[in-house]
Amino acid sequence: MTDALTPPPGLWVHPDVDPRHDGDPVLRGERSVVLDYLRAYRLTFEMKLEGLDAEQLARRSVPPSTLSLLGLLRHLAKVEHSWARRVVEGRPELDRLYRTEAEPDLDFDGAVGDPAVVEDAWTSWRREVAHAEALYADVDLDRLCPHPDGELEARDVLVHLVEEYARHCGHADLLRECIDGRTGQ
Repeated sequence: MTDALTPPPGLWVHPDVDPRHDGDPVLRGERSVVLDYLRAYRLTFEMKLEGLDAEQLARRSVPPSTLSLLGLLRHLAKVEHSWARRVVEGRPELDRLYRTEAEPDLDFDGAVGDPAVVEDAWTSWRREVAHAEALYADVDLDRLCPHPDGELEARDVLVHLVEEYARHCGHADLLRECIDGRTGQ
């Protein structure tokens, strides 16, 4: 028998204390549902990286891929920054995080097993998520946002972010399993 703090075998956390399920009643409305899915996927992603050191986070999947958990963290910080600040706020002149003209894949290529790189990645991701959460809390979902491929509704951005996190949580599952065998949930 397990107590509320001890997860059953194979689970990350006990379902009764899972931070992705806050006990609120069923959500209603497009904004609430989409933002809750995004919140849950962000928490899931964060949980998948929990407890790993710099070398483990930077471990590459399979050659020649540069995919790593640290690379995903940097990539998602870049994604949050680009969609919230450059697209929804309409500030395309801002420099992109972890990307330069000379190094377009710096998010993955620069993900090395250095504690300072890990600290920077977590700081960037948390800053960009906090900024995006504040922005999306009140954004008009019908609002048109400038994009190089044409205007997008803000709802398109939010749905894309849900899709982006869902895909990368799957990658994180596989990467984490290769590191220490933890899977799922």
